[in-house]
Amino acid sequence: MNSISPAALRACRSLERVNRLLRERESEGDLNPAQWAALRCLASANRFSRSPSAVAAWIATTRGTASQTIMALERKGLASRAADPRDKRGCILELTEKGRTALENDPVATVASVLAGLQPLHLVALGQGLARLLDELLDEGTRPAFQPCHGCAYFDRDADAGGHCRRFDVMLDAEEAARLCVAYEKA
Repeated sequence: MNSISPAALRACRSLERVNRLLRERESEGDLNPAQWAALRCLASANRFSRSPSAVAAWIATTRGTASQTIMALERKGLASRAADPRDKRGCILELTEKGRTALENDPVATVASVLAGLQPLHLVALGQGLARLLDELLDEGTRPAFQPCHGCAYFDRDADAGGHCRRFDVMLDAEEAARLCVAYEKA
């Protein structure tokens, strides 16, 4: 650890503390932190990324643990599942209206409101730094990046609509192309 700068250690400890405080807020209500993370995943993911295995990758857990989390969301009426029209063995998860309403009280909003109070230059620098950190950590392993289609190697942009995904061989409208995708690969 001696070769790591004190500033980097302080930043990492601050990130850890912010994460712990957020997890504390997430644990105060009827949902646990993994359930909140799964709700956020379902709310921001495209149709190819709302499967149990994609949720497992998003919340960085095993498929079995993710399955338990998803079943809890279904029992609470926050999510539902339907057969995947592309693969009858799979399913697509959807937020219910109750799930979308629950996200209106997402504990992440507390952190976001504090961030919104930062000077714009500081907020941009923080966002860029965290994006680079995330990219570096994702490059170390095999976890999906979960990024919008626009920078993906499989995506051909269409000026009038969203574009074409060569991986799934489908056209995507602009709204879906802006959602997060489990299959994203840097162009």
